[in-house]
Amino acid sequence: MDVKRAERVSKAASGYDPSRRHDAGEIDDGDIRSRVQQLTMRQRRFERSVAKQLELDAPGLEVLDHLISRGPATPTELAHRIEISTAAMTLVLNRLEDRGHVRRDRHPSDGRKLIVTASEDAAADAERLVAPLIDEVEAQIAAMSAQERATVATFLDGLIGAYDRSTLS
Repeated sequence: MDVKRAERVSKAASGYDPSRRHDAGEIDDGDIRSRVQQLTMRQRRFERSVAKQLELDAPGLEVLDHLISRGPATPTELAHRIEISTAAMTLVLNRLEDRGHVRRDRHPSDGRKLIVTASEDAAADAERLVAPLIDEVEAQIAAMSAQERATVATFLDGLIGAYDRSTLS
């Protein structure tokens, strides 16, 4: 079998056909789907930038975000929230604690458990990095009419649902 035929057979067997991709070809600059994709890419870039400045890896940033936004939690709760094993969470927490981003204390009502808290310095550093973006997002929202906000909220709720339905548990 020649190489080109082998490639065609392999693609056919895998079900991959680039001509059938939903995003094949040029996308109009006014296309909403393109803008959603661009927003997603910029969100990831922003998160990588924040992680780099805080000297964190992706799981560390996610844990720190949970602790800052939702408050102290047990290691098991954090592992469930970011969907990693408790053993992996121990490694994440070790790195965060070594850098002074979190502290682990005995749980106040159950001394057998630990409670993880973001350090004040880590929370302040994260706030310094994300506040300008939050301010800009809030300014964009404030510039919209109530009807525009409702339309955007409905659209975003639909996207959230689509991601939830498309994500394997």
